[in-house]
Amino acid sequence: MLQTLQALTILLAAIGMALSLAHALEFPGKRRLDRDAYLKVQAIYYPGFTIGGAFEPLAMIAVFALLLFTPLATTAFWLTLAAFAGLVLAHAIYWVFTHPVNKVWLKDEKLGRAGSGFFATGTGTAEGDWTALRDRWEWSHVARAVLALLSLAALVIAVIP
Repeated sequence: MLQTLQALTILLAAIGMALSLAHALEFPGKRRLDRDAYLKVQAIYYPGFTIGGAFEPLAMIAVFALLLFTPLATTAFWLTLAAFAGLVLAHAIYWVFTHPVNKVWLKDEKLGRAGSGFFATGTGTAEGDWTALRDRWEWSHVARAVLALLSLAALVIAVIP
């Protein structure tokens, strides 16, 4: 049972990390785009990345469950706790920095019911010129990718006997 939970937790964390890493790896190329091209590219992420985003909270739940089954004061416990903290921080970065900009990018898009509901959540929308919003969105994904990668590494090391 524990090995199944460990494998599932790593899989969920890896999928979530892959989504953030994909955005981070696009950053250098997207910085070369002009305003119109950049805004067109941003619209392609919906609904795929929105649906894929479900893996992030699932990973946090799985890591927390794994933490409950990991003996206290062991290296595995501290690594799992660090992974959980990293995932929570990455998720917080999404809601504080990324999500308000997503609302700006998608304000003129026709969204489905679920998408409209999701992007209506959270406080307000971001403000600023498009380059400031672009940099905020892109750098938030770089930060999220780093945290997700470190969390995944901590999880993998924690489960190695």
